[in-house]
Amino acid sequence: MRTTSKSALFFAAAALVAAAAAPAGAADLGAHAHRDRHVLLISIDGLHAGDLATWTAEHPGSALAQLARRGTTYTNARSSEPSDSFPGIVALTTGGSPKTTGVYYDDSYDRTLSPAGSGCKTVGTEVVFDESVDRDATKLDAGGGIDPAKLPLDPRKGCTPVYPHSFLRTNTVFEVARSAGLTTAWADKHPAYDLLNGPSGRGVEDAFDPEIAATDGTVPGTIAYDALKVAGVRNQIDGRDHTGRKAQRVPAVFGLNFQAVSVAQKTAGYAAKGAFSPELGSALAATDAAIGGLTAELKAKGLDRRTEIVLSAKHGQSPVDRSERKIVDKKLLDSVVNGVRPGLLAQGTADDVALLWLTDGGQAQAVAAALRAHAAELNIDKVLVGPALLKQFGNPAKDARTPDVIVLPKPGTIYAKPTATKLAEHGGFTADDTHVALLVAGPGRDGERVTSRVETTQVAPTILQFLGLNPRALDAVRLEGTRVLPDAR
Repeated sequence: MRTTSKSALFFAAAALVAAAAAPAGAADLGAHAHRDRHVLLISIDGLHAGDLATWTAEHPGSALAQLARRGTTYTNARSSEPSDSFPGIVALTTGGSPKTTGVYYDDSYDRTLSPAGSGCKTVGTEVVFDESVDRDATKLDAGGGIDPAKLPLDPRKGCTPVYPHSFLRTNTVFEVARSAGLTTAWADKHPAYDLLNGPSGRGVEDAFDPEIAATDGTVPGTIAYDALKVAGVRNQIDGRDHTGRKAQRVPAVFGLNFQAVSVAQKTAGYAAKGAFSPELGSALAATDAAIGGLTAELKAKGLDRRTEIVLSAKHGQSPVDRSERKIVDKKLLDSVVNGVRPGLLAQGTADDVALLWLTDGGQAQAVAAALRAHAAELNIDKVLVGPALLKQFGNPAKDARTPDVIVLPKPGTIYAKPTATKLAEHGGFTADDTHVALLVAGPGRDGERVTSRVETTQVAPTILQFLGLNPRALDAVRLEGTRVLPDAR
């Protein structure tokens, strides 16, 4: 096993030089596409780098251990900040951060949009893209998908509904691949993952997004739910669409997310010193077995020598050490903000982070001061406002989606109802939230490790490089200068 720890590694220099010089127009995208290659992207939501290391060490015969032996493991990978599912999957598939993509959370705010059903008589609204926009969230098919009557409205476009894909400001790997004439597919947990279609609305040719809110919320129930998506991906490997009824080419870029690990972390947590609880062990075992089934199917179809498997996580989960868990009443946050001035809080999104949008952005410093004055009650570690916020996220006075204030609590803090029973949450910036697993396995790899820090945004340009496409065809890659992963080839 070779370990790479140099801070400056060769990032496939020749390919990057060529990419930098090449135009990113659609006509160029397919010129060198490898039509016989595939990338299977897998997100095990909640999976930390430490979880992957522990699991593979304790289960050397497991599917994940086998992938690690023929792959490159990035031991110091970081997910998006905030570490919510939406910016997490957007990072993996666009190469960009919320500052560029405009996606901060699945529950956020836009100062230029109008509430659903308002007729655009007011401007400024909460934007929620989860099961709440389904026609019927109690059904696996969401009752037929997204209900446009529940979507925010855009007064600048005739007061028309804003679908998730048009909310995203930058294109996705799926769009680039389709522009090159390649087949694409993805499976996720809500119909709102229409987001990944990107601004064109056409990125994912074969989408399968059964509604997770229709399950019973238990670990066994979630394992069964994950199995539905696994079956869909297996059908795609076999040259059919996810239903198995229609013939199609094996997708060039496709994949799914697993939810069982995340549910186990929230409902059962970890045992002492971060060891796997029985429930979390069960979730990992089922996920591992499912991945083993997919890799076996790739081999059976002769695709294993032409497929790169990229395994990561949209986010981690905090806390791993359950003794750090502390529930803080979210209403206290709201009251502190509105205590500066009644009605000042336009939108507060809180999990183990708090994103605050104000009706008057000029009061941001006053709000920050009030929050710091209540730091002990709110278990606050840091408040991002002014220059500290602008540096990472841009100017809320100029960007309709940038929060005015971001609250980073101490590790283990969860803003929720005082009666909340969940043992972990995600969304924050701590290591437990963001230090995620990242493994790339494929032909010609031999159990390498990269210990220098990388970001999950680097996955997107790496996927395009694997497919022979120009990484700079991604808007966010050009805007943020996102590089391919070191040792990717």
